[in-house]
Amino acid sequence: MKQYFAEAKQYFAFQWHITDECDQRCKHCYIFSENNCKTLDSMSWEQMQSVFENCLEMCNKYNRLPYFYLTGGDPILHPDFWKLLNLFKEKEVPFTILGNPFHLNDEVCRQLKDMGCEKYQMSLDGMEKTHDWFRKPGSFHCTLEKIQGIKKAGIRSVIMTTVSGTNFSEIPDIIDTVVKHKVDVFAFARYCPTKRQQAAGEKETGMTPQEYRALLDTCYAKFKAYEAAGCETYFNLKDHLWTLYLYEKGIFKIPENAKPDIIYGGCNCGNCHLTILPTGDIYACRRLKSKVGNIFTDRITDVWTGKNMESYREYEKFEKCAKCELLRFCRGCPAVAYGTNGSFYGADPHCWKATSHAAQEA
Repeated sequence: MKQYFAEAKQYFAFQWHITDECDQRCKHCYIFSENNCKTLDSMSWEQMQSVFENCLEMCNKYNRLPYFYLTGGDPILHPDFWKLLNLFKEKEVPFTILGNPFHLNDEVCRQLKDMGCEKYQMSLDGMEKTHDWFRKPGSFHCTLEKIQGIKKAGIRSVIMTTVSGTNFSEIPDIIDTVVKHKVDVFAFARYCPTKRQQAAGEKETGMTPQEYRALLDTCYAKFKAYEAAGCETYFNLKDHLWTLYLYEKGIFKIPENAKPDIIYGGCNCGNCHLTILPTGDIYACRRLKSKVGNIFTDRITDVWTGKNMESYREYEKFEKCAKCELLRFCRGCPAVAYGTNGSFYGADPHCWKATSHAAQEA
């Protein structure tokens, strides 16, 4: 089997879930997707200190700069939230908060900025009726109201949307909404079906590959129009299928000096990202069951080079992507593939190129 090497990244990202506590019970939440009555886990202050040092040790050994995405649940609900932020400040380690809008006010935002928070990410998963159905009544307007307070404090405001068959027709309206409210960054990613949905036979996310490509077409036209008009929102093309889309449009080109054994882009699983849950479990990716260790008993330094982690770097195992010229730059979303057909290396169900080739082979 051919061996590939990931291009060295400057930063190593830790998505750190310090607590399951949350004011919402979102219908697409990974925490409660398997058991709505689960015990809410949360790290102790001593555990958080140990985790932090464990992560820094790993980055020091591999010459990476640590970057944390602090989340939950809603991390601000953890009783030692501010103590942890003070630790980040003391060590001058950059971080982003992935949280809810409900406990934000001008003073909280000012304190977040003082502690070094660079970005605060919230979610919009549809227009008002759809978003509040996913989350809870009033969430839509509360989210929009908090954007200006975040920006006023000097923190970059980020809106993230999870796209599914329920809301994909509303994405253009969401784009207009975030631009109107002068959000700093907007991005969307696709929903990953859960095991419970698989058991019920609900394996589809409600979009065909052709519908998803048409959505990208519509969104890209909007992005370009807003950029030409001087819009201050940065549109982050987060979904890796954007690479295929831009490649087909002639906008992305494979570099002439690209080495055949180097992974340059696409999914960061196994490259520059790990997730840490409140239980201490370390996941290769939060969007699928991918436990590779436990930070309370393992050193991340060892986990990163261990066999469990290596199983997510076998790039030639990708059923469709390994035959594609964009293997080293795209690979779609393995988590969506896993949620749909149970295989990390399976074909991305929304990749129109993969499904087109499959139809031809049939």
